[in-house]
Amino acid sequence: MTDRIREFLRNRREDGPCVVVDLDVVRANYAAFARALPDTRVFYAVKANPAPEVLGVLAELGSCFDTASVAEIEMALAAGATPDRISFGNTIKKERDIARAFELGVRLFAVDAKAEVEKVARAAPGARIFCRILCDGAGAEWPLSRKFGCDPDMAADVLEHGHRLGLAAYGVSFHVGSQQKNVEAWDGALASAAAIFEECALRGLPLSLVNLGGGFPAKYLQDVPAAEAYGEAIFRALSRHFGNHLPETIIEPGRGMVGAAGMIEAEVVLISTKSDDDAMRWVYLDIGKFGGLAETMDEAIRYPIRTERDGDAVEPCVLAGPTCDSADVMYEKDPVLLPVSLAIGDKVLIEATGAYTTTYSAVAFNGFDPLRSYVI
Repeated sequence: MTDRIREFLRNRREDGPCVVVDLDVVRANYAAFARALPDTRVFYAVKANPAPEVLGVLAELGSCFDTASVAEIEMALAAGATPDRISFGNTIKKERDIARAFELGVRLFAVDAKAEVEKVARAAPGARIFCRILCDGAGAEWPLSRKFGCDPDMAADVLEHGHRLGLAAYGVSFHVGSQQKNVEAWDGALASAAAIFEECALRGLPLSLVNLGGGFPAKYLQDVPAAEAYGEAIFRALSRHFGNHLPETIIEPGRGMVGAAGMIEAEVVLISTKSDDDAMRWVYLDIGKFGGLAETMDEAIRYPIRTERDGDAVEPCVLAGPTCDSADVMYEKDPVLLPVSLAIGDKVLIEATGAYTTTYSAVAFNGFDPLRSYVI
């Protein structure tokens, strides 16, 4: 927790859970990415945290933006980004949304199927497209499914189809899985990208761009490699597979940019056991999966938890949220260690919650307010 967040929470008087994001951490993270990959443009993944203050400071620093909807495009523009600094990175888009993005000046679109290419060709004539490919997400704490991307063997056909319809076949993208702690995870995907570049060149379609995606981690319970380690590993892989003809590259950090910048303050609502002889305490907070902690699903992301009683004896506890939904349990298979002295009404701090919390918070499930957000 930064001193700025500590001071803000000390003076806060409102009731209910909240997340506080420190912009100084965002600035430091952007600088770290820029140093680690100096020849690579940063396209911040707006979905991670679209707070206007976050977008505004990143726009001032020179960041570009990866967006998933027209609303996110408009947010980036409102923050000061120009259209040439925005990509429409969602491969599943309504044709009218493609048209609106094109009207707003966006010219860079992700695709992973010929049918999507055809929509872009009709709604955004002459635009640049990059094809997303499937890749192995081994090593990621939040692996991605097969929902996005096509088989690498299919990518050249998708890009050539776009070329025939008047689009600019621009490049290839992939994502190695969110919270990826293996710095070598990009190597296999870059080998596939290089093969696609070669195949497209044989077809008379010289490609320019490799979108390296996101996956850069935030620090939760375990240490993670520094941005420099990722930059060195990615540059080695680029050199290995592309030789002296390095492509233009971009990255799409989201979690790695804002995760560590945020802290949630919550309150203990109830502590109980399920029977008189049950030693396992259940600790219920005023925030849970539906209040912004959706990434605790399957206990994939394990947030550091601090209390005002840290230093006292601890014991395993099940941690759950306040809603009337049996799925609203964060950690049960692997209980969390919490102080035995923890009491109803105590404040609990959940660290590294700057990413994917406000955006995953339900609007009013069970009548609970959405997660309050403060950016300082």
